[in-house]
Amino acid sequence: MVKVIMGARGTGKTKKMVDLVNKAVNEEAGNVVCIEKGQNLRYNIKYSAKLIDISDYPMALSYDTIFAYICGVYSGNYDITHMFIDSLYKLTGEDDDAKAVEFLDKLDRFSEATGLKFTIMISADDATAPEGIKKFF
Repeated sequence: MVKVIMGARGTGKTKKMVDLVNKAVNEEAGNVVCIEKGQNLRYNIKYSAKLIDISDYPMALSYDTIFAYICGVYSGNYDITHMFIDSLYKLTGEDDDAKAVEFLDKLDRFSEATGLKFTIMISADDATAPEGIKKFF
């Protein structure tokens, strides 16, 4: 399952993401991981969620490297049940909708194969989102 939270700045996406992470920590039997660039969520999510600041790792960020990183994190811990990704466009350094759709589709196939759930935040106007992204709302 892949779910996208999308909206322009100031629409409450971060608060919703924090609430969902904390809810997952309380309700899910497995581990919860949140990937972000920077430390925006550090003091808002429960300590039992694994918070990863992607900027701590020296790699060129793109959709492909983020997908490979996600696969690596999961292969190191099969007890992960839910992964949250904060600000996909900021994380990848690209706000290309076509690449985002391709990434989400690949992530959805990975989710089906592993049972891992994903919630992804995208900072952009949801009214102008392509159908490939809207199908994950």
